Amino acid sequence: PWPAQIQGFSFSPMRAGQSPVTGVLPSREQIDADLALLAGKTHAVRTYGVDGPLADIPTLARKYGINVTLGAWLERDPEQNQAEIRRLIATVGNNPNVIRVIVGNEALYRKDISITQLISYLDEVRSRIVPPVSTAEPWYIWMRHPELAKHVDFLAVHMLPYWEGVGLDRAIQHIDDRMKDLKAAFPGKPIVIAEVGWPSHARTLGSAVASEANEAIFLRRFLARAQQQNYVYYVMEAFDQPWKRATEGDVGAYWGVYNVARQPKFAFSEPVVGIPAWRALAAISVVIAAVTLALVLLDSRTLRRRGRSFLAVITYSVSTAVVWIVYEYTQQYLTPMSIAVGIALLIGMIGVVVVLLAEAHEWAEALWVTERRRTFHPQRVPDATLPMVSIHVPAYNEPPELLIETLDALARLDYPRFEVLVIDNNTADPAVWQPVEAHCARLGARFRFFHVAPLAGFKAGALNFALAHTAPHAEIIAVIDSDYIVDRQWLRDLAPQFNDPRVAIVQAPQDYRDGRENAFKAMCYAEYRGFFYIGMVTRNERNAIIQHGTMTMVRRAALQEVGGWEDAELGLRIFEQGYEAHYLPKSYGRGVMPDTFIDFKKQRFRWAFGAMQILRRHAASLFGRDGANLTLGQRYHFVAGWLPWLADGFNLVFNLAALAWSLGMIVAPNRIDPPLLAFSLLPL
Repeated sequence: PWPAQIQGFSFSPMRAGQSPVTGVLPSREQIDADLALLAGKTHAVRTYGVDGPLADIPTLARKYGINVTLGAWLERDPEQNQAEIRRLIATVGNNPNVIRVIVGNEALYRKDISITQLISYLDEVRSRIVPPVSTAEPWYIWMRHPELAKHVDFLAVHMLPYWEGVGLDRAIQHIDDRMKDLKAAFPGKPIVIAEVGWPSHARTLGSAVASEANEAIFLRRFLARAQQQNYVYYVMEAFDQPWKRATEGDVGAYWGVYNVARQPKFAFSEPVVGIPAWRALAAISVVIAAVTLALVLLDSRTLRRRGRSFLAVITYSVSTAVVWIVYEYTQQYLTPMSIAVGIALLIGMIGVVVVLLAEAHEWAEALWVTERRRTFHPQRVPDATLPMVSIHVPAYNEPPELLIETLDALARLDYPRFEVLVIDNNTADPAVWQPVEAHCARLGARFRFFHVAPLAGFKAGALNFALAHTAPHAEIIAVIDSDYIVDRQWLRDLAPQFNDPRVAIVQAPQDYRDGRENAFKAMCYAEYRGFFYIGMVTRNERNAIIQHGTMTMVRRAALQEVGGWEDAELGLRIFEQGYEAHYLPKSYGRGVMPDTFIDFKKQRFRWAFGAMQILRRHAASLFGRDGANLTLGQRYHFVAGWLPWLADGFNLVFNLAALAWSLGMIVAPNRIDPPLLAFSLLPL
């Protein structure tokens, strides 16, 4: 337990908004209130300067029976130092409760003055006052400058294991060892531990971890050891000093036994609790997790127990992490700027959590379900019942041999009624498109070739042109890219689904045949498969697939009802009309992937742009009442499915901010507000 009375506190009476750097100092009344709080709890206080009302501390302390080790602050300006020394000497003469004097605090450590200058100041003060005089420095500065001991009456030593990266378990032994070293180096010279303590909040240094619990444990252990070894000491420090963030960063602000509001930061006689408010925090995290898990499991009738358990673990872990992060952040002394940064980071963290939960939900439904709700299997029906299919192949500047290979595969389709329309839009070189035109002629009347230039609208423009030239009796429009080689069973397996009048889209995966050419394509192929064999499978469970522009089949009447092609947006427009879509996760055709990263980037830009167009144009349907025919499941998947695109964009912003802040800390570390360092710590 904490002793009833300790030997001394380092005493800086600054309150919130006050700072010796800015010259905003506490009033006599505030200093008096602080000393009244410490009365009976300490024999003495140690001060650091005698500027303004700080010179009144000995007088105010005397009425509470508190002795004072009076300090004079030394810096680079000799004139200010001489003025400080004059005030020090005058204050000592008027206050018999000044029992020691310390001239300068870590002035050598900061390299503000030379040792010659410091010795001169010490000799001057010693010649003019009665109380013993010293200067305060870390223990290793005394060892480095043993000549300094000849000009002091005692050694004022700072013992701060945290700053040396010494872990909590070794900290007290470290102080004992250093005290033995000092006694051996300076036999007969009294030693006062002028500062000893541990911060409650700071970055980790080596093995030293800052926390309120560690501060309490360190001080309790030290006070017990100090009593055993008869150390003279001043606990660093009585009250937190937020102003020190400007000179020492966050570390300097949190060494107080009391916080800046003059409340004790830990219990003095009860067991040390790492997080005193843990019960309330646990309750908050449980409530948040329970509500979140209920939303995540809102439509989970096919989810196995293992999937539910997985989501529960993720949800409760995320909830605990969020509550812990918010709690830790709010334990700092916040400025308006750090509050603004905290709000920005909280919004970003919520975004991360939403993406994480959406991805976890998709994982669970991909791996642990009792059955698939909307599976279909290829049906064998009489040829007479199969609808007429018009296959559209848009092409722009494609190598003729590649497109001819695609057309030959289409010619081999096992399907009784289909046509193929090849739309070459805007290819300038006749040597590219004329061989394809000739090959279509050789393949027969089923194959029709159109070279159109100019033609606006890119791929959607080409498909709308083909729609206008489709055979009148064609009921189904099928689309493949110009580099696809299709399976001959494609139409026969999928077209029978359209016998259900509610079905407007039947989709097969995009697949590729060149995934083993190199490492780049292998990585692309793995990434593509994640969407087509996980994301699309789970979306199909709620009739919410993304209609993409290849290996797709669309009911012509529904396509015309919604106004024609708009690429990825088409599927949502069809859903808004109340139609259904089916997805079969079986490859019926393989194309070629982008050969270079630049081509991959262009492809990804088109996909991301299409996703944002969907969110922008259909926001009223997805978030409001306009989409009366959309189910909650469809709304969820069309929003959650595009969250990774948004996360990638924000991730870029945060990473650039982190790089900028890191550069700022390198170039001008003292001008970077420490809480903003959090910008560089957010992984999205």
